[in-house]
Amino acid sequence: MSGDEIDLSGSRILIADDNEQNRELLDAYLADEDYQILMANDGRKTMEQVDAHQPDLILLDIMMPRMSGYEVCERLKADPEKRSIPVLMVTALNEQGDIEKAVHAGCDDYLTKPVNQLELKTRVRSLLRVRHLTNERDRLLAYIEEMEQQILQTKN
Repeated sequence: MSGDEIDLSGSRILIADDNEQNRELLDAYLADEDYQILMANDGRKTMEQVDAHQPDLILLDIMMPRMSGYEVCERLKADPEKRSIPVLMVTALNEQGDIEKAVHAGCDDYLTKPVNQLELKTRVRSLLRVRHLTNERDRLLAYIEEMEQQILQTKN
């Protein structure tokens, strides 16, 4: 691995889909990437998994029981502690209105089923890089703020 690459191994990915075969297929497509895969089969379980495990990325189906993917995404993006988790909508819905509704709900990217493995892996890698860079930026900003506070305290 070169110095400018980000190590994405161990990243937590939540696959949320009410269809077991779809969850298994996405898991199989990502199996050789060394990610930690979590699963949810409806909208409420998705929210519970997010609360319990703080995933680095969510692969989210739209048509799910107990809370649609749109609702899940809207709730995540409305929560300051969860809004930075990237959401990749993975759905059979492919009409322009569906895509617009997903974007309006706050999704970060959109893939239609049947999913192409290379496209999935590429988008997952890209969204995970953004997530990890955002986390690193936030850690650095917190460190800088802490140092500034210490400097101010020593001056007073």
